[in-house]
Amino acid sequence: MRSTQTMPEALPERLQDGLRVAVVGTGYVGMGTAVMLAYLGHDVVGVDIDERKVEMLGRGELPIYEPGLDALLVASQPRLRWTSDYASAIPDADVIFICVGTPPLPGGQPNLRYVADAAQSVARHLNGKLQVVVNKSTVPVGTGDWVSRLLEEHAVGYHTNRYAVVSNPEFLREGTALHDSLYPDRIVLGSGHAEGIARLAQLYAPLLEQSFAPPLCAPRPAGYTRPELVTTSLSSAEMIKYAANAFLALKISFANEIAGLCEHVDADIAEVTHGIGFDRRIGHRFLAAGAGWGGSCFGKDTSALISTGSEYGYDMPILDAAVRVNRRQRHLVITKLQRHLHRLQGKRVAVLGLAFKPNTDDLRDAPAHDCIERLTALGAKVVAHDPVALPAARREWTHLQYEEADSVEAALRGADAVLVMTEWDEYRDLDWETALRGMRNRLVIDTRNVLRRWPEHSTVEQIGRRVRLAGGVPA
Repeated sequence: MRSTQTMPEALPERLQDGLRVAVVGTGYVGMGTAVMLAYLGHDVVGVDIDERKVEMLGRGELPIYEPGLDALLVASQPRLRWTSDYASAIPDADVIFICVGTPPLPGGQPNLRYVADAAQSVARHLNGKLQVVVNKSTVPVGTGDWVSRLLEEHAVGYHTNRYAVVSNPEFLREGTALHDSLYPDRIVLGSGHAEGIARLAQLYAPLLEQSFAPPLCAPRPAGYTRPELVTTSLSSAEMIKYAANAFLALKISFANEIAGLCEHVDADIAEVTHGIGFDRRIGHRFLAAGAGWGGSCFGKDTSALISTGSEYGYDMPILDAAVRVNRRQRHLVITKLQRHLHRLQGKRVAVLGLAFKPNTDDLRDAPAHDCIERLTALGAKVVAHDPVALPAARREWTHLQYEEADSVEAALRGADAVLVMTEWDEYRDLDWETALRGMRNRLVIDTRNVLRRWPEHSTVEQIGRRVRLAGGVPA
């Protein structure tokens, strides 16, 4: 796994009113939260039952790929430790974050088993002082009240209203998680416990006031001032997280639906979204047409909202349609390929990009997975390349059949077609004219619209644009 660390970071002084923090769970959210809070001046303990991850983090090594986080992890080590022992982390903590995973169940509902395990383990080690337990995991509406009951049932000598439960959803994007943590649009705190809200506001004071020295790996953006502090009820905070992700998923599906129509009427989706994005009510973000969304959030959170609605007999047809459009985009990739190659039996297809988005090695719900699975089922031989995610795929995609390529050129050599599935800069900046020379058949299915120039003697299919035939002539 390649490192992103370039220069050592200087650690700001500890806050005079710094708090003691425990972070349960060291996935993307928990790890980033722990490192960020330690950098801002608090004393932090990260807790995870996975001894391997605890040992890695203790050595200053990241188990994931996230730009800039490795540098901040090393810088923050003096105020940061990692353990698998709840008894050494929870009793002294002023604030305890629950940042465990909530993977989807077959019916679309989130699996709250890990939240329950974490809450019960935390409860058994609370010490009777005012301690704030923060739900940062993405959880259904009502989970905060449920966690409160778990604390009441499992804490030794529980006192009503002594332990405050606060919902503090995260809004991080993988690949830019450090930037999103330090310079957020808003910080949402949901609770009926005034002291709990006050303590979280104290914890986040360096972010709310932007009083910290920006790290070299994540400079403060020009024009950025301060985030909004949004205080709500527990239920509203939980709904804010789901509603935000569902709306972004809707924008992507909308762009993909318009892209399909653009192909029929000879319009260009990039020009269309560029034009509508100047409307401040719409904006340019999350309007990139492609192979559909992936990752750990959009699909899971959209399904969870639909599932919650069904529990109350409430249909959500707009979200249902967004999911169907997203599913269709993945089939569209293979359809475009078959349009040119017809039968895929025995064909060699290069797949560029395995991660669901650039600047991460996260493979969860990655469109490339479905494409590789479908290609091999149709008899194609797949050769895959990704600048970062190949090691993760080697561990997690053992059920798929494909060859690894250590370079783009090796992946394209002798290929009958190439699918661009992730918009890595390596592919965007590639000398495509030269790279395609090694192919048997110069067919490019560019699902992320990264090609800006049309290689000669090649056929290029993009999303929401006319086919470019050999010589760069539109079909």
